[in-house]
Amino acid sequence: MNENLFASFIAPTILGLPAAVLIILFPPLLIPTSKYLINNRLITTQQWLIKLTSKQMMAMHNTKGRTWSLMLVSLIIFIATTNLLGLLPHSFTPTTQLSMNLAMAIPLWAGAVIMGFRSKIKNALAHFLPQGTPTPLIPMLVIIETISLLIQPMALAVRLTANITAGHLLMHLIGSATLTMSTINLPSTLIIFTILILLTILEIAVALIQAYVFTLLVSLYLHDNT
Repeated sequence: MNENLFASFIAPTILGLPAAVLIILFPPLLIPTSKYLINNRLITTQQWLIKLTSKQMMAMHNTKGRTWSLMLVSLIIFIATTNLLGLLPHSFTPTTQLSMNLAMAIPLWAGAVIMGFRSKIKNALAHFLPQGTPTPLIPMLVIIETISLLIQPMALAVRLTANITAGHLLMHLIGSATLTMSTINLPSTLIIFTILILLTILEIAVALIQAYVFTLLVSLYLHDNT
């Protein structure tokens, strides 16, 4: 119980060198690939899930928006595998770092916005001023819409960071309580341990849902600008 509650969120180092880059590069290595004409069940299921996800996200896009399909599918796979690996004991979750999530959110958001200004500048500017706005309110609404546009990547990053961090903290607290109660009261320990298992299952679902939500919001930003 004396362990620092936030120790698991500190970026790890190897011989004084940051190991975050190696950890970020590790999840793609776990994605199985096949060189055979007939795939096994694991790869077939993986391809079916990828096709289902990409079809659902790309259904609302035009031809220009569908050019982002590979990037969006890669993004959701990367975030999902990173979140799931972070649930393992003594592991580090890069998506608990706001800096990394901003590094993912800002370029994708900026690319979608720049594409909108290049291809549909009138529609892009029209978002800053809703139709039928009274003349005295125009300056205020333009400022509000500009702020809401600029805050989108921050909202993306903070949402992912907060959800993953909160789940890890809760699991850490309940796990510590389970170890403490094991020497005091066995029935209470079994109850707390059952709660911990249920929370772990919930966190697995949250890890996948947050990956989907992050990618879906990027897809929506892209849809608004294409």
